[in-house]
Amino acid sequence: MSDARVVLTTCADAPAAETLARTLVDERLAACVNLVPGVRSIYRWRSAVEESDEILCVIKTTAKMADALTKRIQELSSYEVPEAVVLEVEGGSKPYLDWIAASVAESQPK
Repeated sequence: MSDARVVLTTCADAPAAETLARTLVDERLAACVNLVPGVRSIYRWRSAVEESDEILCVIKTTAKMADALTKRIQELSSYEVPEAVVLEVEGGSKPYLDWIAASVAESQPK
């Protein structure tokens, strides 16, 4: 088990995703955010099945910063109920995992 975490969220469009990604990296809540366009989401919302084109954000952070990052997603998202799913990282390339830890700060400016 490593200290790294992957957080998944979605944004309604590319500008929102880019703003979120840049903010999370600038504030050192995330080491990296991959933006995956072309995601089609089908979901239940208020008793109806909905469909939306979205941008998937794959965010790399640490266990220590996952709660603060999740809170920041909630503050920045245009969605009423933003997705923020935190996944534990079982292992991986030690240099990459070390880079994530070094790139994320325990206290960030706001």
